[in-house]
Amino acid sequence: MQTIAIIGGTGPEGSGLAQRWARAGRRIIIGSRDAARAQRKAEEISREAGYQNVSGAANAEAAAAAEVVVLTVPFPAQAQTLKDLKAALRPGMVLIDATVPLAATVGGRSTRVLGLWQGSAAQQAAELVPKGVMVAAAFQNIGAEILQGTGAVDCDVIVCSDHDEARVAAMQLAALIPGVRAIDGGKLENARTVEQLTALLIAINMRYQTHSAGIRITGLPAQP
Repeated sequence: MQTIAIIGGTGPEGSGLAQRWARAGRRIIIGSRDAARAQRKAEEISREAGYQNVSGAANAEAAAAAEVVVLTVPFPAQAQTLKDLKAALRPGMVLIDATVPLAATVGGRSTRVLGLWQGSAAQQAAELVPKGVMVAAAFQNIGAEILQGTGAVDCDVIVCSDHDEARVAAMQLAALIPGVRAIDGGKLENARTVEQLTALLIAINMRYQTHSAGIRITGLPAQP
C-alpha cells in the first residue's frame, strides 16, 4: 500500500486530502510541526470516518516514512518547512507542492499572488529540495471546504512537473478523488499560471458568495 505524508495535514486542505485518499485505500501520515497535534488530527479523521490507515507524526518523521510527500502549508512556511525536511527527503521521492503565494498570507489581499523571482512557489520548492527529489505542482485550485465533504468534486486538477514520474504520481492521486479529472499541465514553470488561478477563484467565490468555484478545461476527453 502506498504511503502518503501530508505535510501541513492538520489544516483544512491537508486534512481534506487525507480523508479523500484514506477513503481510496492509501496509507496516510498526517505531518505537523507538533507531533501530538498531528496524532490528534489523525485520530479525529479515523474516528469520524472509520479509517484504519491514518496516523500522525512530526513533519520529518512523516516524510521519511512515505513514498510521496504532499506539501499543504501556507506560503510563508514553505521555505522553512522544506529546509527542515531536507534530511528526510531522499533522491527518487516525489514531492507534490500545493502551495499558493497568496498576498493574504503576508497581510495583503487574498485575490492577489506575490511575485517570486523563481516564477512560482512550486519552482521555489524545486530549488529547496535535495537533488534527486522530483517536484510536481498540483491541488492549488480545489477548495478546502469541498475536500472536507464526501461528495464528488466538480473540478479539474492541473499537474505541472519537469519529471514524468512525479507528474504521473500526482495525476494518479488526483484521479482518486471522485469527480476530479487530472490534467497534464506540462512543465513546472507552468505552475505560476495555475497558482494565479487560485487568486481568481477566490475573487469569483467572493463575488458569488460561495466556496465551490473550480475550473474545468474543455475540449479534452473525459479521462485524458
